[in-house]
Amino acid sequence: MINRRAFSAGIGATLLAACSGGSQPSSAPASRMRAVPNAGWDAWVAGFKTRAAAQGISQTTLNRAFQGAGYLPEVIERDRNQVEFKRSLEDYLAIAASDERISTGKQMLARHAATLSQIEAKYGVDKEIVVAVWGLESRYGARRGDVPVISATSTLAYDGRRGAFFEKQLLAALQIIQEGDTSPANMTGSWAGAMGHTQFIPTSYLAYAVDFTGDGRRDIWSEDPADSLASTAAYLARAGWVRGQPWGGEVGTVSGTPVAVLQPQMPGPRIAVFRNFQVIKRYNNSDSYAIGVGHLADRIAGGPPFQASFGPDATGLTLQDRKELQRRLTSTGYDTQGADGVIGKNTEAAISAYQQANGLAVTGKPSVALLQRLGG
Repeated sequence: MINRRAFSAGIGATLLAACSGGSQPSSAPASRMRAVPNAGWDAWVAGFKTRAAAQGISQTTLNRAFQGAGYLPEVIERDRNQVEFKRSLEDYLAIAASDERISTGKQMLARHAATLSQIEAKYGVDKEIVVAVWGLESRYGARRGDVPVISATSTLAYDGRRGAFFEKQLLAALQIIQEGDTSPANMTGSWAGAMGHTQFIPTSYLAYAVDFTGDGRRDIWSEDPADSLASTAAYLARAGWVRGQPWGGEVGTVSGTPVAVLQPQMPGPRIAVFRNFQVIKRYNNSDSYAIGVGHLADRIAGGPPFQASFGPDATGLTLQDRKELQRRLTSTGYDTQGADGVIGKNTEAAISAYQQANGLAVTGKPSVALLQRLGG
């Protein structure tokens, strides 16, 4: 089984692919990266084309795919400067199962009810789980990425740090084009080549993507998310999803014999997990991610938040305190870009600006004293 995220230390494994206001800026769609001339890349591509032809890629496909493709220095910069965020489970869930993400998930569940019910019936994967993966991977399709996949994967393959892996992804991308599922121009995704509503890398696409709409193409790039959602369900089903079994839940709220009981943060909820929890981890090998998907799915279905309290953090502030701090900073003129209770660069910058303007020591860090001062 291919781990869809094995190619990257991407923030999905430790935070999320799309963060909200106060937290670390995300990999949201930005203006398309610009290719620059690079003689080394040109020479590498010439050699690669020979290897690709030997693997069954036609000259026509190669010409189409590389027409307009180029070396993307920003891709290398992002690959070299990935930051592994160390967030608590409380912070992770504050983003993964935010009020906005729950509300939008419910809307999407209703909007695509017929399609999702058909997908659930065919693959046996709960429709709420499929919607939750969609929510975490691309914020329900809003952040699918706009980087040309041929340029991105060829740049990373040429760079060589993970050259063999990305050459494999590039070959898979060319095969997708050759099979007619999409065009080179339409094949866009993240800077590392993850594509569509639920962010499949090319090799995972070839292995698991399905044509659910029956139009002859496995179109995960379409505004219609049907093929993407069905492909996600197909992936999870192939990974061993047990129909009718929960992923897990807070101890005392789910019945059955769990495979484990986790308590990722103390104090905090104790979580009983079942086999389907491990299946979600095949999509992204992270306990926090799997808990985030499962809990978001439960909330979308109308379930309650976890009941056990996480308590205050090292600064003495609870999640609600941190949200209030962000609200007060913003209302005072120091915008934190949202009030999710997660202290990231936006909030730290707002705190620093407030401290500097008010003659305080500039630390950029939250505190009980700062919250009290802002309450005046």
